[in-house]
Amino acid sequence: MKVAICAQGNSHTAPLDPRFGRCGFFAIVDTTQNKWEFIPNPGATSGGGAGIQAAQELAKRGVKAIVTGRVGPNAMAVLQSAGIEVYTAVGETVQEAYQNFQNKNTTPLEKANAPSHAGIKQK
Repeated sequence: MKVAICAQGNSHTAPLDPRFGRCGFFAIVDTTQNKWEFIPNPGATSGGGAGIQAAQELAKRGVKAIVTGRVGPNAMAVLQSAGIEVYTAVGETVQEAYQNFQNKNTTPLEKANAPSHAGIKQK
């Protein structure tokens, strides 16, 4: 199974990014092979639809679960339609978030827990 973790950087020690659609990177872990890949989030700098773009990219890559902090309603709709489970975690590194997922210490998310456009930085 492939699990994606929202990250602020492209390493195991990078902090977990609480924003799904605007996180800088995704750490994708193939749990059957314990193989890690870090990819830039295609929605991170998008003018709009960041969560949708991010969700579509992860679905295309065969991700089945995501560990993040917050997910907006549009992204959640795409994730749910793709059959991707969403889990929340806060204040951790990417490695710690993955370990918590493996140990079932994350919270399943059934619906969006952020409003639309919540990850956009205000000027």
